Amino acid sequence: MCGIVGLFLKQSFLEPELGALFSEMLICMSSRGPDSAGFAVYGAPAPLGKLKVILQHSDPDFDWSAIGFALEKRFRDKPSVEVNSTHARFLVKTDAQSIRSFLDEYFPEVRIMSVGRRIEIMKETGSPESVVERFSLQRIAGSHAIGHTRMATESAVTTEGSHPFSTGVDLCLVHNGSLSNHNRLRQRLCREGIEFHTENDTEVAAGYFAWQMANGATLKEALEAGLRDLDGFYTFTVGTEDGFAVLRDPIACKPAVLAETDDYVAMASEYRSLANLPGIEGARIWEPEPAVVYNWSRVERGEVASKNGDRIGVSDFAPSSETPEASSDKRAFRSNGVTA
Repeated sequence: MCGIVGLFLKQSFLEPELGALFSEMLICMSSRGPDSAGFAVYGAPAPLGKLKVILQHSDPDFDWSAIGFALEKRFRDKPSVEVNSTHARFLVKTDAQSIRSFLDEYFPEVRIMSVGRRIEIMKETGSPESVVERFSLQRIAGSHAIGHTRMATESAVTTEGSHPFSTGVDLCLVHNGSLSNHNRLRQRLCREGIEFHTENDTEVAAGYFAWQMANGATLKEALEAGLRDLDGFYTFTVGTEDGFAVLRDPIACKPAVLAETDDYVAMASEYRSLANLPGIEGARIWEPEPAVVYNWSRVERGEVASKNGDRIGVSDFAPSSETPEASSDKRAFRSNGVTA
C-alpha cells in the first residue's frame, strides 16, 4: 500500500503557493507510505539551451565542486550549482544523453534524480513529513507537482527505490500497486537501450512509457499501450513538462479520487489529502474510471486542455504575462559557494 498525490495549477498566480498546498497533501498520505517519500515539481524553465540536472548523494556534506569543475571542462560552460540537503541542482548546457553518459562514467557514486527543462525530483527515506521538511517543499514554487509515499513491498527501503522515477526528459511516474510482468518487460526494454538502476517495478513502468514516447507515441497513446503490456494492478500518475495524467488498471484495484475547480486539478489515493485545498467544497469530485486516461496540460493561447478518454474539453485560464527566469526562482536550494 502506497499513497500518491498530484496537483496541477490552472492559474499562474497560484504558483508561489504550490509547495505549501502540496506539502499538506503529501503528508496526509503518511499512513499509506511511512518508509520513504518523494516529489517532482515543475517550476520555472532552465535558461535557453540548458537543462536542470538533479543529483543525489547519501552524504549531505558531499562536496559537489568536483562535479562542477568536471562539467565545465567537458561541456565548456560554467554550470550553476545549488544544494538542497542530499540533492544538488546543476544548470548545464548540454543534452540529456550526454550528461547521463558523462555522470555514469565519471561519477557513478552520484544518482541522477531527473533531467529536463522544468522537472526537479527530490526523494529520500524517512517519513513524508521529514522529507517535506528536509527539502523545504513548502517554499517551492511551480505549476504542478506529483508525489508518493511508499510502503515497501517488493524491494528494499532505499532512496533509489523511492518514487518518483524518471527515465525521460521532464517525464516521471508515481505508482500505487504492483506489476507482475516487470522482469520480462525489463529484459525487453534493456534490449531497446533503456537503462535501469533498481529492482523496482515502477522504474520499469516509467522506462516503458519513456520508450513509447521516444518512439513517437503521445502521452495518451503511451498510457493506453500500457493497458495492453503492463500486467498487474495500479494507479499511475505521470508528470510531464506541461501537465500530468492519471490512469487506473482495467479493474481499478487501487483507490484514486480527482477534484477539479477553475483554479486547479488535484488527485490523491484518498480524499483526505484533498480536504484542505482552497475551494474544495465547490469542486467537481469523482472517482476516475478504470482504463481511462485523464490528462491535463497547458496549451497555446492560455488554455488548459483536459482529456477524459476520447472526450476533450478546454477551459480558459489567465496565465501571468511574465515567466520567471530560473535564476530568480524562489527555491529551497541554497548556493553552496561552488564556482564551476
